[in-house]
Amino acid sequence: MISNSLSARFLWLVVIFVMLAEVLIFVPSVSRFREEYLLARLERAQIASLALLASDGSIAGDLAGELLENAGVYNVVLRRDAVRELILSSPIPGQIDATYDLRGANAFALMRDAIDEMRRNEARIIRVIGDPVQQAGLLIEITLDTENLQSGLWEYGKRILLISLLISGFTALLLYLSIQAFVVAPMQRVIRSMSSYADAPQDANRIIVPQSTIREIREAEEALNQMQTDLTGLLRQKNRLVQLGGSVARISHDLRNMLTTASMLADRMETSKDPSVQRAAPKLVGSLSRAINLCESTLAFGKAEEAPPKLARLGLAALIEDVVESEKLAIAEGAEITFLTELPADLTVHADGEQLYRVLNNLVRNARQALEATKQPGVIEILAKRSDQDGKPGVAIRVGDSGPGLPPKAREHLFEAFQGGARKGGVGLGLAIAAELVRGHGGVLELIRSDADGTEFRIWLPCEN
Repeated sequence: MISNSLSARFLWLVVIFVMLAEVLIFVPSVSRFREEYLLARLERAQIASLALLASDGSIAGDLAGELLENAGVYNVVLRRDAVRELILSSPIPGQIDATYDLRGANAFALMRDAIDEMRRNEARIIRVIGDPVQQAGLLIEITLDTENLQSGLWEYGKRILLISLLISGFTALLLYLSIQAFVVAPMQRVIRSMSSYADAPQDANRIIVPQSTIREIREAEEALNQMQTDLTGLLRQKNRLVQLGGSVARISHDLRNMLTTASMLADRMETSKDPSVQRAAPKLVGSLSRAINLCESTLAFGKAEEAPPKLARLGLAALIEDVVESEKLAIAEGAEITFLTELPADLTVHADGEQLYRVLNNLVRNARQALEATKQPGVIEILAKRSDQDGKPGVAIRVGDSGPGLPPKAREHLFEAFQGGARKGGVGLGLAIAAELVRGHGGVLELIRSDADGTEFRIWLPCEN
C-alpha cells in the first residue's frame, strides 16, 4: 500500500514536523500581535490626551468622544509628576474584567495572555497600563473592550495557519520527490536486483553492479555484490562437487573391478620362490586391499563422508613401520630420502587401524613428494609420545620433513576440500580427508610449522591411560 511506503511515511512526517514547527512559531506570533495591538491603542490614547491637554480642556464633549472612538478606548488616565489624572473618559458598559501591565512583561506572560484571550468566547472590558511614548508622563492607562482584539487575533491566526499549511505541503512535496529520486529509486533497483538474482543465482550476469552515488546505498550495493559473487562461486563449486561425486562413483566402480583382478594376481605372487617377490608381495596385497576397501566405501556412501571409525587397541610402532616401508618402496629413482622414527615400542592408541593408516600415509606421502620435487637429499621424521591436551590424556604424533615448506596459498585453505592443493596436479583432497578422519576419532590434525626449513604436522588422538 502507498501509505506503507517509505516515501509516504516521510511525507507525513514532514507535514507533522513542519506543523509542530509552525505551532512553535504561531504562539509567539499571536503574542506579538496582541502586544502590538495594545501598544497601538496606548499610543492613540496618548495622542488623544495630548490633543486635549494642548487645548487647555476647551475641546467639546462630542470631539472628546470622537477622539476616544478613534483610539478604540473608553477612557485614558495619564500620570505625570506623580499625579494620576483622568484625561478622557466615556461611559464603560460593564465591569473591568482584568488589568494588564505591559511594562516589563516577560515573553511567557505575553504568550499566556494571548492564548487565554483567544480561548474566550465573549468580549470583555480590560485595563491596560504602559509607558507613554517620548517620555510624555510616568505611565498611561486605558480601558477598552476586547472584541476587536479577539477577532484580530483569530484572523491573524488563520493567516498563520494557512501559510503553515502551504509551507508544509510544499516542503513535503519537495522532500517526497527528493526521497523518491535519491532513496526509493536506488532501493527499488537493489530490490529488483535481489529478486532477479534469486531466480537464477548461478548466472553471474545477474549480480548487481554498484552504481549509486549515495554513500550508504552504494555501500549496501557493494556488500550485496560481494555476497552475490561469493554465493555464485559457492554454487558453482557445489555443482562441480556434485559432478565430481558422480564421476568418482563411476571411476571407483571400474577401479574396484580392476583392483580386484590385480589382487588375485598378487595372491598368486605370494607363492613365488623369489625372496624379493616374497618380501614385496604382502605389501602389495595390503595396498590393493586398502584400495579396494576405499573404492567400496566411495560407492557405498556416494558422498564426502567417512564411515565411523571402528576403534580398537593397536600398536602404533607396527603401523608406522608399515607406512614407512610402503613409502620407501615408492621413492623415485635417484631421490635420497631418509626416514627417522622415534616412539616407544609399546605405545598403543585407541583407533581405527585402516583410517589411521590412511592419515599417516597421506602425510608421509606428501612429505616424500615434496622432497622429491626439490631433487635434494631430505629427511622425513615421525615422532610419537603420550601427550595431554586440554586436560585429556592422549597420544601426539608428529610428521615432519626438511622440504621447502607449503606455499602461502595452500596454507590458507589447507584442510578444505579442493582448496589446499600444494603441488602441481594435486586436487587438495588428501589433507581434508585426513583431517576428517582424525576428527572422527575425536582428535585434531594441525599444521605446526611450514617454512624454509620444512613442514611439520601434529596429530593428537585421545587415549585412555
